Amino acid sequence: MAEKPEPQSRPTPLGIYDKPSAEGVTGIEIAALILTAIWLVGAAAYFLLAGDDPTGTGEGLRFLITMLAIFMPVAMIWVAATAARSSKVMREESQRLQTAIDAIRQAYIAQNQGRNVADEPSVARKLDEIAAATRKTESALATFQSRRDQAPAPQQVAAPEPTGDQPALALGTSAEDIAPPLAAEDFIRALNFPETAEDEEGFAALRKAMKDRTTAQLVQAAQDILTLLSQDGIYMDDLRPDRARPEVWRQFAQGARGRAVAALGGVRDRSSLALSAGRMKQDPIFRDAAHHFLRRFDQTVSAFTETATDAEISALSDTRTARAFMLLGRVAGTFD
Repeated sequence: MAEKPEPQSRPTPLGIYDKPSAEGVTGIEIAALILTAIWLVGAAAYFLLAGDDPTGTGEGLRFLITMLAIFMPVAMIWVAATAARSSKVMREESQRLQTAIDAIRQAYIAQNQGRNVADEPSVARKLDEIAAATRKTESALATFQSRRDQAPAPQQVAAPEPTGDQPALALGTSAEDIAPPLAAEDFIRALNFPETAEDEEGFAALRKAMKDRTTAQLVQAAQDILTLLSQDGIYMDDLRPDRARPEVWRQFAQGARGRAVAALGGVRDRSSLALSAGRMKQDPIFRDAAHHFLRRFDQTVSAFTETATDAEISALSDTRTARAFMLLGRVAGTFD
């Protein structure tokens, strides 16, 4: 029966504190002993063969010099041997320390790779906080993200037979043409988006706005730009812009630009302005979406201010869509 091989010892993380194995006489001590013997033999031969001082003077000085000449080199040899041995021990300890550090690093990497991140309560808590920060915008946008205007059919569809409760429409007339105009209250509430997932009035206004072609285009443009801004941690609820008077909004609707409507750029948050300006320069998708949103807002609000009251204009300026316009308009230089 073959003998079982002895298990190899594994380095442990605490191995750096293990006492090194005791070694016998090393080559360093042997070399020091040889040099010491050579020196002592040479010194003895020199002083024994040298003649005595005939005058008999300087015996004390001669004895001192003799002792220094014999034992000083011996001491230096052993100091050098001790230093060499200490250097060797330090190199061995350094290698053991490096081995132990590598073992700890490998164990740490293996532990992290095998750990399920979803089971970590701290990581899950942070993910919940991030999700809560984006829930206000995402919950509103996700509801109508798929409700985009479809392109009109290229060919006319035959109108259905009229019933007693439904009036007949002229050939080529769509339901949008005869639909009543969108109420100002619903228009403003739709541009502010629903506050929460349970905001029934907000979603009702949003559904009405999506039936109006012009408003639906603005809502979709606002949806796209708010989603892109949220990727940089910019949320309209965090902005507190300075409010402009309704007269300034009317001037903007009539085509005024530059310093005349500078009060509309009331967003003062430097972080949001810097992040938006940087992304406007570096991200072409963000830049196109921002310019598209600014054009839609200009066209829609210009028509809205023709019949809106000052109170309605003030309410419009406090919506999330209007805050996005103030931020991006200032970044784009609309108010310069």
